[in-house]
Amino acid sequence: MTFMMVITVLGWFGALAGIVAYAMVSRGRWSADSLAFQGTNVLAATILMTVAGANGAWPSAASNTVVIVIGANAVFTVVRGRLRRSKDAPVLAVVEDAAQDAPTPVAVAEPVAQPVAVAHRAYAEAA
Repeated sequence: MTFMMVITVLGWFGALAGIVAYAMVSRGRWSADSLAFQGTNVLAATILMTVAGANGAWPSAASNTVVIVIGANAVFTVVRGRLRRSKDAPVLAVVEDAAQDAPTPVAVAEPVAQPVAVAHRAYAEAA
C-alpha cells in the first residue's frame, strides 16, 4: 500500500466521521455540546487537516486547523462545565430512622392499638 493510498483512505475516514457527527446532531441523537459530537468533529478535522497538508491543499488544511481549535475549545468548555456541575451537586446523605417500641400497658380494660415499629431509610440532601 502506497503512502498516497493510506492518505486517501484516511481522508475518506475523516470525511465519514464528519458526516456522522453532523447527521447525529441533525437527527437529535447528539447535542451540539456533547463530548461525542465535539470529539468526533475534532477527530475528523484532524484527519482532514493531515490529508489536506499531505496533498498540498493549504486552504483546506488551514480551515481544518481552525475547526480543531474551535472544537478543542468546545471540549474544554464542556468538560469544565461538567466538573463544575458535579462539584456543586448536592450530596445525598443516608439517614437511618427506627421507630421505638412503645411500652406495653400493664392492665388495660379495652384493647389499645399498639404503634408498629418500622425501620426505614430516608434520603435527604445535605445543605
